[in-house]
Amino acid sequence: MINIVLFEPEIPPNTGNIIRLAANTGSQLHLIKPFGFELDDKKMRRAGLDYHEFAGIMVYESWEEFTKNHGSKALYGISTKGTRHYSEVSYKSGDFVVLGPETRGLPQLVRNELGVENLLRIPMLPESRSLNLSNAAAVIVYEAWRQLDFDTGA
Repeated sequence: MINIVLFEPEIPPNTGNIIRLAANTGSQLHLIKPFGFELDDKKMRRAGLDYHEFAGIMVYESWEEFTKNHGSKALYGISTKGTRHYSEVSYKSGDFVVLGPETRGLPQLVRNELGVENLLRIPMLPESRSLNLSNAAAVIVYEAWRQLDFDTGA
């Protein structure tokens, strides 16, 4: 399945919702510090309900640690600054989608490392700012899973 990467997530309920998304789609969740909350934050646990127990979560101290472990794999950044639509990619099982912090998005350094070809956007009306992080993650994960014929790996 797809790997979901949250770069410096800030809002506990969004991360909790994405934990639930990962648990329900078989996705692996990767969290890159620093966080805007503690992992045991009550709001995050409530949003994740009991699914947090079932979702695979990996935690990294930094972007550098994450890329050291996974930098050779297909990494797609999701950003309002992307020029390609998320639906233009042929996702493969094991690909990574990287989403930035809710208030700032992916920083320029990360966008540069990912490259223009791997920086994707979700179409919105021109005057729109951005989607909620957990909604954006769901859009991307379900498109990737649809392309993989909703394979559960079972």
